[in-house]
Amino acid sequence: MKGKIVNKAFWKDKRVLVTGGAGFLGKRLIPKLKRLDANILVPRSKKFDLRKEEDVDKLFKTFLPDIVIHMAVDGGGINYMKDHAGSIYYNNIMVNTLTLEKSRQYNVKKFVGIGTICSYPKFTPSPFKEEDLWNGYPEETNAPYGLAKKMMFVQTQAYREEYNFNGIHLLLVNLYGEHDDFDPEFSHVIPALIKKCVDTIREDRDEIVVWGTGKATREFLYAGDAAEGILLAAERYDKSDPVNIGAGFEISIKDLVDLIVELTGFQGEIIWDTSKPDGQPRRMLNTSKAEKEFGFKAKTNFKEGLKKMIEWYLNNESKK
Repeated sequence: MKGKIVNKAFWKDKRVLVTGGAGFLGKRLIPKLKRLDANILVPRSKKFDLRKEEDVDKLFKTFLPDIVIHMAVDGGGINYMKDHAGSIYYNNIMVNTLTLEKSRQYNVKKFVGIGTICSYPKFTPSPFKEEDLWNGYPEETNAPYGLAKKMMFVQTQAYREEYNFNGIHLLLVNLYGEHDDFDPEFSHVIPALIKKCVDTIREDRDEIVVWGTGKATREFLYAGDAAEGILLAAERYDKSDPVNIGAGFEISIKDLVDLIVELTGFQGEIIWDTSKPDGQPRRMLNTSKAEKEFGFKAKTNFKEGLKKMIEWYLNNESKK
């Protein structure tokens, strides 16, 4: 099945509030919305603290959105998740709860909640199906983040049941691409590995250290494809069940390291620090529902996407 195309007529002049729109995914979503002639507001945290009800109320009262795409999040790589479990849970649960409640109070026509693969149970059979979501506890490091996101899904379903509120919940895999966060404290595995390889080459060192055994598998979706999936779901999907948004493949961390080493030209030694955690053993989504319900299918070849990301890093971040 060929992927559907976003309908410009749907978005023209719609008032679209995009929380987290200044972040990595937002940098791919906002230009698409601009090309669709939507009226967009991206709230900045200096002006609107989404953990505070008075700020969220002021935001909605000022803009009166038709559609809310809720992407604001406190999260990061495995180390950040481990060190900030409490604040991650609090920040996400507050922001999600208030944004959804104000969407209801101000009669938003469509709420698109961006969830995460981290909400799935630790030992979910791969590929993960949406009906597996409640079959166990998430991987421990990701649990505070994943469960806060899962509560947003519960709230969305409850609001549909009681208030007939049109909210949907999308479960995204880890994203990658240009404009990703390469800060070692916050970065996920791909930007962390690219930075290690490029910086090690530039500093004329001969080894990189990688966490874990390399056996864990992950799925990665190009951020531009994710933005397309979100827009298609906002247009075409109006059901209470969650939907996976992914690329439909998995790669071991070892194979990922080998690929990034090849693409960056790193020729030194790879040291595996097996005292560090692997995280969830396997991660890959079954993406058939997204294709069936609203015609989303990822387009970007993984190796080509990585090449673009590495080129962007070489031309931007690595010179800082």
